Amino acid sequence: MLSDSMAHALNSHLNTEHFSAELYLSMSSAAGVMGFKGAATWFMVQHQEEMAHFMKFYGYLSSQGVLVKLVAADIPNSYASLLEMFEKTLTHEQHITKAINHLMDHAVKESDHASQIFLQWFISEQIEEEENDRDIIGKLKLIGDNGYGLLMLDNDLGRRVFVPQPAAI
Repeated sequence: MLSDSMAHALNSHLNTEHFSAELYLSMSSAAGVMGFKGAATWFMVQHQEEMAHFMKFYGYLSSQGVLVKLVAADIPNSYASLLEMFEKTLTHEQHITKAINHLMDHAVKESDHASQIFLQWFISEQIEEEENDRDIIGKLKLIGDNGYGLLMLDNDLGRRVFVPQPAAI
């Protein structure tokens, strides 16, 4: 059974995951408009992953008898470059990592073992998220304004596909 404070914290984070999904959907559109169809695909897959994360939180809260409360968010949609988009992606994922760690600290403090088990998957996931973003940022900085390099990276980004993960609960 979740405490009221843990239920509130998890519901708040559920909304953060929903924001993440919408942010990446917006970035997918922006990348497509900029002519980066591969990056648009990459961000669309990121959107799908974040929606899956959102649904994991939704499922966990529902299984604990918690009424999910959604809030609307204002999503940015203007970016100067692909590099800026990925830098903002990394910053956002670092924010998510801190939030997940805070949730784990909360669960540990409350001796909420079920939530600790649930959150462990997300902790591992965030390591991968940040690593992927840093890798792409490094490539974009190396490429600079080289059109051929950007084309090659965009083609590589377009190979990403959504792979559904097993349920966390």
